[in-house]
Amino acid sequence: TEGGERANIVLPRLLSSSGLDERDRAFATELTYGCLRMLRACDWLVGLFAKGDLDPEVRAAARCGAYQLVWMRAPAYAAVSATVAAAPARGRAVVNAVLRRVSEMVEQGPVRWPNPGVALSYPDWVIARLSRDLGPAKAAAALARMNEAPTVSVREDGYTQDPASQAVSRFVCEQLRPGSLVADVCAAPGGKATYVAGQGHRVVALDIAGQRAGLVAENAARTGLGPDQLAVAVADGLAPPLRHAAFDAVLVDAPCSGLGVLRRRPDARWRAQPGDIDRLAVLQRRLLRAAMALVAPGGALVYSVCTLTRAETLEMGEWLVQCSAELCAAAQDPRADQPALAKWDVLAPPGAPWERCGPGALLLPQAASTDGMFVVGLRRPRA
Repeated sequence: TEGGERANIVLPRLLSSSGLDERDRAFATELTYGCLRMLRACDWLVGLFAKGDLDPEVRAAARCGAYQLVWMRAPAYAAVSATVAAAPARGRAVVNAVLRRVSEMVEQGPVRWPNPGVALSYPDWVIARLSRDLGPAKAAAALARMNEAPTVSVREDGYTQDPASQAVSRFVCEQLRPGSLVADVCAAPGGKATYVAGQGHRVVALDIAGQRAGLVAENAARTGLGPDQLAVAVADGLAPPLRHAAFDAVLVDAPCSGLGVLRRRPDARWRAQPGDIDRLAVLQRRLLRAAMALVAPGGALVYSVCTLTRAETLEMGEWLVQCSAELCAAAQDPRADQPALAKWDVLAPPGAPWERCGPGALLLPQAASTDGMFVVGLRRPRA
């Protein structure tokens, strides 16, 4: 939006007060999110036939019509007439002319896109970065899958959560004994924290932003969890106000570039910038260092991100293993006559459809029609 709000926040709010029935809401959702995903491709189509610059409202109408014609396969007469009727009066003639030409192009066969960036509708740097980090074939498949509308997966407690995130939550629970104490230091919106607490564990959920921490508390209440099961606090994961070496597991579901959830956050591809990745990798390391101090002897540290870049996945996992070894070495008193401290053990990562990625595992969007996700876990030695 012009105010910078995210589409997945604005659209549900607008639809809730729209008075539209369920069918029309679904149509509006597909049209809005679809246009945002395919924004670059829509603009290329409109630009082929529009003369001069179009004002934002007229261009938005032309995009919507082009999306219906090319991706929704709407009948030309319906898409053109409905879009023209909804367009600002000053731009109806232009929208009508553009969409009729787009319709003629579609009738002639598949659109011949000028390059992969336009065809897939991503910034060039995203395609280049993921092609380098994943390989061209895997990157192309991931990007294509993230242009499809996501499926809705609802847990038994009523919480809507992508299967990839549920898999990370299960991975945390697999490391625990019944009634364990868990810290989730970057918890909002609370999907993983509520899952773990719902399995009978006690969870302390932190988020640095008060509004986001409030969202965790709302979701905890909505899933029937009391404060004795899931306690929420506004706190910085870089300096968590929690007792050291007290938690059976610590989850760092870190802020990341989000390049694995672009189907679910359709406008994120246009918000992300190349410099975000290195900046976020620095933050992720700092969060992990702080979180390691919270893990009890014999406890687990789990790191996850919903992105696909090498710097935030493979390289972060390798760094974490090396960092844990350095912590053990630093804790050893060279003057003492005692054996060296044991290193943190790497936890066995999830199996298929996840694929091994260094010490962790990566779930590509095309592997099981889920979000893209990375997870790695370590267990602190008992002595």
